[in-house]
Amino acid sequence: MTASFAQVMIFLGLGIGIIILLTAVFRVHAFFALLIACFVVGLGVQMPVATIINVTKQGFGHIMQSLGFIIVLGTALGVVLEHTGSTKVMATYILKRIGEKHAPLAMSITGFIVGLPIFCDSGYIVLSGLNKSLCRRTGISVIIMSVSLATGLYSVHCLIPPHPGAAAAASTIGVDFGKLILVGMGVAIPATLVGYGWARYAGKKFRNEEPTETPVVDLSKPMPSVFLSFLPVIVPILLIGIKSFIGIEAGQSVPAWMTAFMVVGDPVIALAIGIGLAFLAVQSWKKSVVSKLLQEAAEKAGGILVIIGAGGAFGAILAATHVGEHVSKAVNLQALGIFFPFLLTAVLKTAQGSSTVAIITAASIIQPLLPSLGLDSDMGKLLAVLSMGGGSMMLSHANDAYFWVIAKFSGLDMRSMLQVYTVASLFMGLITLLVVFILSLFLI
Repeated sequence: MTASFAQVMIFLGLGIGIIILLTAVFRVHAFFALLIACFVVGLGVQMPVATIINVTKQGFGHIMQSLGFIIVLGTALGVVLEHTGSTKVMATYILKRIGEKHAPLAMSITGFIVGLPIFCDSGYIVLSGLNKSLCRRTGISVIIMSVSLATGLYSVHCLIPPHPGAAAAASTIGVDFGKLILVGMGVAIPATLVGYGWARYAGKKFRNEEPTETPVVDLSKPMPSVFLSFLPVIVPILLIGIKSFIGIEAGQSVPAWMTAFMVVGDPVIALAIGIGLAFLAVQSWKKSVVSKLLQEAAEKAGGILVIIGAGGAFGAILAATHVGEHVSKAVNLQALGIFFPFLLTAVLKTAQGSSTVAIITAASIIQPLLPSLGLDSDMGKLLAVLSMGGGSMMLSHANDAYFWVIAKFSGLDMRSMLQVYTVASLFMGLITLLVVFILSLFLI
């Protein structure tokens, strides 16, 4: 294969354009859009069909090897926490500690914590009933409360594993999960606060409409304790974080306790422990309920895994075209540094709507460009993933499924959503970029 720089760039642009067109306009599932893009780029640079097939298989398999168990177990943890009512217990506890007077801040913090193991759309649906109830009790505008909750969930969804976009980017770029979780949580805090602050400021311009009917909640169902509700979220994060900072080298002689932490701190084992702790929230379980929950988790994870796998295949095709070598010879990327991953992801996100697809696609393009960007150190790679996470926040608008989840479950119209939530997502992305840039000045 002897494709020129122009040929590689033309078909790379065409491949990205096809992903955007198929997913955003024709609503084709992202798996098929990414797979078609693999063949468009491969054939465009004169790659044999047999080679394209082998490379896509290898890319798909590699990402499944890295993330398959993590995505399934992370999804299962979220499903069990939803079913047991642990998410609502956490929300109620946070509200009680902060006070109804600061209900929007309480919902923002709740979104941040509940969003660590649970996807943002699922978390919002689960907590929407509590959110509406608080609007009635406090008289605070629905748009303020809803966007405060939504941005708290959104910040961690875009930046932290086991959420699929961040997890896939970390696997593609080669970033330690534990360090990404801990640093990502720190970066997500300013994004959450900016989202909350904009909701408070911009939401005041909208009159306080009565929220739509709250879904009926089974009050007879016993709720787990606060301790058991928080435990499945906190323990896996601590275990993964401890493992990341122990850093045992191959062949090194270490104490038994350190070896034990290296085992239980593996993301797969840590998430499995989290699921076991989540099941403790209910004293007795029926076989049919457990079976249904685990089946739901597996089916939900399956849809995410095929997208991530196709993203891995697309990345493998791009690697085979040697796009990194071509771009680094033609363009001085060193000057762009940490800004380039953000800008690329932001364009993809705004154009096609899915944060997950945006960051997976961007990671495939960025990975071979890391040396040219000056981001090929361990910390540089970590900050590159966080930069892409910030880009995947903006702009969330009418082509984003999460946008409609918020609108539907809060009874908000398009105008208020665009002026408050969409603008909040813009500021969240920009503040994330600013924080990552400041970190890069000291850590790279």
